[in-house]
Amino acid sequence: MINFYDFYHIISKTPLKHWLSTLPVFISSWQRELLHNYLKCWERSIQYLPSLTPAVLNLSHGVVADKDQITERQREGIEKLLRNFIPWRKGPFMLYKVHIDSEWRSDFKWDRLSPHISPLFGRFVLDVGCGNGYYMWRMLGHGAHLVVGLDPVPLFLYQFEAIRKLLGREKKVHLIPLGVEKLPPLKAFDTVFSMGVLHHRRSPFDHLLQLKAQLVKGGELVLETLVIEGDNCSVLVPQKRYSRMNNVYFIPSSKALKRWIEKCGFLNVRIVSNIITSTKEQRSTNWMPSASLSDFLDPKDQTKTVEGYPAPQRAILIATAGS
Repeated sequence: MINFYDFYHIISKTPLKHWLSTLPVFISSWQRELLHNYLKCWERSIQYLPSLTPAVLNLSHGVVADKDQITERQREGIEKLLRNFIPWRKGPFMLYKVHIDSEWRSDFKWDRLSPHISPLFGRFVLDVGCGNGYYMWRMLGHGAHLVVGLDPVPLFLYQFEAIRKLLGREKKVHLIPLGVEKLPPLKAFDTVFSMGVLHHRRSPFDHLLQLKAQLVKGGELVLETLVIEGDNCSVLVPQKRYSRMNNVYFIPSSKALKRWIEKCGFLNVRIVSNIITSTKEQRSTNWMPSASLSDFLDPKDQTKTVEGYPAPQRAILIATAGS
């Protein structure tokens, strides 16, 4: 079973130390309730993965690790073990010449947002809904002092820990299997990312306020979510499913979203990206062989979902936390 003692020790000496009053209790509860058919397979796979310290580690232009002494047999063994964690949603990763070709080309999104954010050097960073942690490694590559990811999905935690073991068990990056609603108002992070989460929240304003409660005054919010075309008041509320997802509740226009963020007390809110999601960025691969974006679009009209709604469009907004 994965333990979090190192993380507890690390944050005990940081502005996050107040989190220790609740975090171990929530983690213990999560572990007691953890039931999954593949759990033993994931545990064994991490156990059998070699503990490696890469000779080459590039987190600035991807997540790339290599080492001269890796044999072809060892590489094949690593790939076989990593395939036990399929499906891989976020990536890609290139680890000792094993190419994890994930469903999402997450590097595309990172390339869109990274020129617009404040420098991460020396910052405490929170990634809400971090998935398997791909972006966390990119944040570390941009100089973050400590990166904490939140995601309650067990598979993502085990994918992250598998990658972390292959990258030398880096102590500046940690994934905690909880949702942001479990956090007290820490007001300790310099930058908070929430990417691909807001449209899954039944109460988007509560989510925005939860994010704000984690930021220091003057800290930066980086928010990415589904949007539609429209004016300051345009919001789509899907009747049942959107792009075959049954947990999409509100999709505002980027202009309406800007207003929402401002209403929650953020300052200097700006829209830095607004694009239609392409099937080059989200697609099925042999590391994620299930249905993907092309299966969720109307085969006769790619500008619409199979339900007849506008095809997925995503915006990135950046804002500053006020008082």
